[in-house]
Formats: sequence, C-alpha cells, structure tokens
Amino acid sequence: MFVRNPFTNLLRRNNPFRLSRFNRILTVGSIILLLAQGYIPKPTTNEAFEAYAAEVPGTTFSIEMLPIPGGSFMMGSPESEEHRNNDEGPQVEVTIDPFWMGKYEIPWDVYEVFMFQELEKRYAEENGGLDAAKIPGVDAVSRPTPPYLDMSFNMGKYGYPAICMTQYAASQFCKWLSAKTGHYYRLPTEAEWEYACRAGTNTAYSFGDDVSQLDEYAWHYGNTDSGYEKIGTKKPNPWGLYDMHGNIAEWTLDQYNPAYYASLDQATSRNPWNEPTELYPRTARGGSYDDDPEVLRSAARMSSNPNWKIHDPQIPKSRWWHTNARWVGIRLVRPQQVPSEEMQETYWIDFVEDI
Repeated sequence: MFVRNPFTNLLRRNNPFRLSRFNRILTVGSIILLLAQGYIPKPTTNEAFEAYAAEVPGTTFSIEMLPIPGGSFMMGSPESEEHRNNDEGPQVEVTIDPFWMGKYEIPWDVYEVFMFQELEKRYAEENGGLDAAKIPGVDAVSRPTPPYLDMSFNMGKYGYPAICMTQYAASQFCKWLSAKTGHYYRLPTEAEWEYACRAGTNTAYSFGDDVSQLDEYAWHYGNTDSGYEKIGTKKPNPWGLYDMHGNIAEWTLDQYNPAYYASLDQATSRNPWNEPTELYPRTARGGSYDDDPEVLRSAARMSSNPNWKIHDPQIPKSRWWHTNARWVGIRLVRPQQVPSEEMQETYWIDFVEDI
C-alpha cells in the first residue's frame, strides 16, 4: 500500500510551485430589467419535491438535481475517527432544511456556455433562438475573463468536471444559471454539503469506515495517475450523489474558520453559514483525485489560500481563476424554499478584494 507522510497534503496544498502530477454585481437597473423579464426566481412552495433535470435554455444540456430531505445530523468528526483534524470539531448538531443538489459535479460542457458569451449565442441560434435562451437576462450577469491558458490542463473536457474557478466565479455561474432557468441555484453551505455527503451515515465515509472500499466510490491519488476522471463513473452515495468523495473538491459558500463549529449553538445551528468577509481562506469539501484517502472523508475540510493562483501572471491576479487549484469545482444546490431577492444576492457572494 502506498503511504504518504501525514504532512504531505498540507505541504502540497501550500507549495507555491506545486504542479499537478502531469505536466453582487447587478445594478439596480439590471435587477429591475430581470424582474420585468421574469428572470429572477420567485418564491414558490407548490412544486413537487422530486428529482428533475434542469434544462439549460438554448442548449442541449441539462443538470440532474436530486431532492435532499431536511433533517438533523452531527456535523464534524468524533475524536475517535482515524486521521481526524482539529478543524473538524467539536461535533455539533445541525438542522438542515430541504434542498435539491446536483447529482453530478458541473462539467465543462455547461460551464463553458457561461464562460463564453459567443458560444452561448451560437448554441442559442441552433436551439430555439436568443429569446428562448434568456440571453437578455443573463447579459446582466458578470462572466469570467477569458483564461490565458486551457484550464483543463489537458485532463479532458466534455463529460469531465470544470475546475480552477474561484468561489466568486462559481457563485456567478449559479447566478447565470438562475437567470437562464428561472430556478434559484447557489453553492451549498458547508453544513449542507456534509449533510448531503453523509446521506444519513455517521461513519468516516458515506459507505462506512473501511477505506479498502474507497476505490468503488472515489477517484483519489492511489487509483488515478492522469488527473480527474469523467463524472459519475464510480458508485454514488446512499442518496444517489456521485463523486462526493474525490474526483474534484467542491466549493462551498463558507469562509473557512478552523474554530467555526465551536461558535455554533442552538440559536445558530439551523442552516448555519459562515458568510465570507475576506478573500482567504474559503472552504471546499470532498477531496480530489490528487489527495490521499483521509482527505476524502465526509468531515474533512479544505481551505483556499493565495498559492492557489501563484502562477497567474496578471496584475492584479484574476478574480475568476485559481490557476494552481486544478482540483476544485462546482456542485449546485437549490433550496426548496426560495429566499428573498435580497438574500438571493447575498448568497451569490460579492467579490472581496485582497487588501
């Protein structure tokens, strides 16, 4: 069995020269326009809470969403869990309201429609026209600046997970998709992510504590040498979600705070969210193809840092791309109860300058 020094993952994450193993920005006028055209999601409670495929207007793509029932769980890991880190506790009981979650990580196929406006318009012309694709509405949403290199790093594009975007870029993707579909999408909170990953379990992984089973459920450092793999090629967790362990890590909505759980109490433990106020660190979950098994545990947390874009030559560095974070991407959630328009904007996260 391959064994790595326990400090290796930390060193690799923060190494500024690390390479992979292979070489709220809407104006008032825009908001009024979106409201008038019906592109900002409205609160609704009468829709059936069941699985569905969210078609992306103007394309042939869709995003499968699964219903995640509300409930309570113990967030974090017990002190007895092998490979436990101090930032995974103390365990705290958290209550989560129902939401839908993406069955898969967002692939490049869909993310590039958001990235490239001309590509979006070309797809629209082939699939119902600009109006059917909600082009007027999504034009009010900020989009990434074009990357100066191929952000897939030759690991694969179509059917493979999109990577390297910042948390801000991931949130803007959610805003764009909301404008296109009329449903409200955002990133999951840390609590929602762990709740969905555990899927009713309280073991180190959603399939149990036996790490020898990990290859059946996850892509990690020990079973892939070519980077990430196509989405959905391993077994799902008990709630039908694929790649919650490994393949790529996934952005959450939260600012990373190693002591955050200790701050939660009965009054704050329902749908908790540590709203970002600083550019670093932010939280991602799930571990990746480039991590050892312990990093893929349900309770394991990952914090961003400036080295995630150390090879970005731009001044100032891009708010859209983490050139060195070739292992982080997106999984969507859609709350069953749509928040107010003000809270929709809040959850989509403003960009915070690094000062």
